[in-house]
Amino acid sequence: MQFRNFKMVGYVVYGRGSFNQLDEIIAPHRKAGAPMVFLLDHYFQGKPLESRIPLRDNDVLLYADVTYEPKTTQVDRIASELKEAYGTVSGIIGIGGGSTMDLAKAVSLMMGNTGSSADYQGWDLVQQPGVYKVGIPTLSGTGAEVSRTTVLTGPTRKLGMNSDFTPFDQIVLDPELTKDAPKNQRFYTGMDCYIHCIESLEGTYLNEFSKSYGEKALQLCREVFLEEPAWTDECDDKLMMASYAGGMSIAYSQVGVAHAVSYGLSYLLGTKHGIGNCIVFDQLEEFYPAGVAEFKRMVAKDGYEIPKGICANLTDEQFDKMIDVSLGMKPLWENALGKNWEAQMTRSRLRALYEKL
Repeated sequence: MQFRNFKMVGYVVYGRGSFNQLDEIIAPHRKAGAPMVFLLDHYFQGKPLESRIPLRDNDVLLYADVTYEPKTTQVDRIASELKEAYGTVSGIIGIGGGSTMDLAKAVSLMMGNTGSSADYQGWDLVQQPGVYKVGIPTLSGTGAEVSRTTVLTGPTRKLGMNSDFTPFDQIVLDPELTKDAPKNQRFYTGMDCYIHCIESLEGTYLNEFSKSYGEKALQLCREVFLEEPAWTDECDDKLMMASYAGGMSIAYSQVGVAHAVSYGLSYLLGTKHGIGNCIVFDQLEEFYPAGVAEFKRMVAKDGYEIPKGICANLTDEQFDKMIDVSLGMKPLWENALGKNWEAQMTRSRLRALYEKL
């Protein structure tokens, strides 16, 4: 196919307090005897948001342990337990940050597909739809609410289940849910959005579709992280829409060097995606000089700290594993460096980059 036929999220509701409509939104998708399964970020266990979840009949509330980013073994265990207990479910509803969004998408897919989720890490390997799935972000920046992938750490690699069956059927964008996000976490996920925009807008895959979303998301990121003197409710509103637009900007293009390198960090060291991108992007002047300079101004404005030296004591074998994982992200490197990227990004050059982190 000459042009990508892009699958988008089915339905979107946006607005402060829109979470209160969740019961009404999911009601038509309930099937007799089959529960709705709510995957709630474990951060909210015992907090007020938990009591607002519209549980009915035999609905299931599961706490998503996102201490580490989702693993294929975690996805397989949850899907297997649900199949054994209920046969099928009415839907999977993820409430939380990007990791919870990814976990919800992956579990939904594995309710309709056989084998292990590791079998579907790659592009367009998923052949059957999963069950109805809803994404409700409580952090803004990852774009997981709109992407066609669910990034998982498998036995040999960190890679998404990229398919037309992956996007959510419904998303609920309620900026009120992000109000009490920890300051550092809000920044790291916000920078994920910012980096999406830089990598998309400066990539070889750039087109007007991606450019339109990327430019708007970049504008919103600059407003909240550079221009606003203090964080307000309006900042939450803007960053939630920046996340959505930033996710859309890479949907028809790709991310680039920062993401490709941070996947290696995550696989080997368990580094969370947002902070991992920040650690890498901080050292990418040779690839994105203007973007990195602006990023450093955002870091300095509110006194955030970007960890350094996390690769200082790694062995040759560990460096090689990170390099293997990173170089496996071929579309990302091609978007960043062009079709001859393999001649440019040699193993020794990538090793030198990891040594700077």
